[in-house]
Amino acid sequence: QVQLVESGGGLVQAGGSLRLSCTASGRTFSRYSMGWFRQAPGKERGFVAGMSRSGGSTRYADSVKGRFTISRDNAKDTGYLQMNSLKPEDTAVYYCAAAYASVSGVVTTLEAYKYWGQGTQVTVSS
Repeated sequence: QVQLVESGGGLVQAGGSLRLSCTASGRTFSRYSMGWFRQAPGKERGFVAGMSRSGGSTRYADSVKGRFTISRDNAKDTGYLQMNSLKPEDTAVYYCAAAYASVSGVVTTLEAYKYWGQGTQVTVSS
């Protein structure tokens, strides 16, 4: 199995940027499709962005398209989420996750993700 650890969260003003990292250990990261999810207080955990094992395919939630960019460096067993033009409604705990998938497949459903990090808090002030 793979273990995931997120980092890079924090407090930022609206309009600012943050870059989240997800470091994997235990199994080769390139075996998994990766995704980012977020959960705000009182809300369900929801899909933010996903990337295929190869890094060639991506998917984004409509709410973050054009502002967030998912990427990965399989040589470093690390995934990233670059978040620009942040809004107060982006405030949430952000989770990295890994799922079994084909080389080019992007997994967008929460239930399909088998491995999860502990989450990192992102707070955007107005």
